[in-house]
Amino acid sequence: MKPLDIDSKKVKRVLIYRLGSLGDTVVVMPALHLVARTFPNARRVMLTNFPVHAKAPAASAIIGESGLIHDYMGYPVGTRSLKTLTGLWWQIRRFRPEVLIYLTKPRGDEAVKRDARFFRLCGATRIVGLPLGDLAEPVYFPEKDIWEHESARLLRTIRELGTPDPEDLSYWDLRLTEAEREKARALLPPIAGKPFIACGPGTKMQAKDWGEENWRQLLAKLSAALPDHGLVLVGAKEDAQVSDYASAGWRGPVVNLCGQVSPRETAAAITGAKLFLGPDSGPMHLAAAQGVPCAIAFASRDRRGYWFPVGKEHQVVYHTMECSLCKLETCIEQKKKCLTSISVDEMLQAALRAMKQKESVGR
Repeated sequence: MKPLDIDSKKVKRVLIYRLGSLGDTVVVMPALHLVARTFPNARRVMLTNFPVHAKAPAASAIIGESGLIHDYMGYPVGTRSLKTLTGLWWQIRRFRPEVLIYLTKPRGDEAVKRDARFFRLCGATRIVGLPLGDLAEPVYFPEKDIWEHESARLLRTIRELGTPDPEDLSYWDLRLTEAEREKARALLPPIAGKPFIACGPGTKMQAKDWGEENWRQLLAKLSAALPDHGLVLVGAKEDAQVSDYASAGWRGPVVNLCGQVSPRETAAAITGAKLFLGPDSGPMHLAAAQGVPCAIAFASRDRRGYWFPVGKEHQVVYHTMECSLCKLETCIEQKKKCLTSISVDEMLQAALRAMKQKESVGR
């Protein structure tokens, strides 16, 4: 792909199209950093959806006051209303984007081309990142039996802006504010000065739920192995009960932050954790972005590696089944056997390996 054919420093208005919630926004951070570095003088506005699920925070709650995005436009996902689409068309026309950055999950060539026609009708003559052809799907690496990470695929679609390393954590920097860090510190006195583990056992998707009894047994065994460690539990307000249950056998101090902090304050609270435990979830991505090693009970509903936590120190337990890659959000017929086949002892060993590997890298 040829380099960008405009003077990026003279661009004043950039519209960025990205839908999704917590995890979807965290994995797009490297692309947002690249856009901000390429167009430093532009007003950068994100066109995104505003999730209605209590456990699905909007993109603005993750990006916050980082300076990567200056404002947001609401995208009405799935609407067929001509009135709504006309209002969106007018809103984009008024903004007059000089460049549109298209950062979406794979949707098929026809849907992408339809979107491109709409954005051109809105006045966006320069579109970067249309995921057509081989850009629409992650690359498979057979020697490792793993798929390209979604963050890397997104960077590949906009490589005319540059080619940063998607595992360079500087491109995952949430630029947390001092106020966010202070809020986190104010809630953590019970574990002050102690090494601690972070855990987010909750999930809004049934097909990703390893089960509260499994988490309870795992945390009890891990606490026995690490008696001097504290425990910080994170998640939405709805996760508070399962977190209390899961942590009942923890021997050291426990702080349950579920529903008490924002996603960015969650990231601040778990910075410095020796380990993060959880399912495939938004908090997992927040932990990885902060450089925290993760041990994850990962449902094989999607491709191995595509949504894994970024980085090399993690231990992801992923069991391939004949029904893998189902992409189901609710698994009844197979009873989540890709997850239920993961034993507590298997996760315990994964957790201890992740911690040991991080310690050896840090020396």
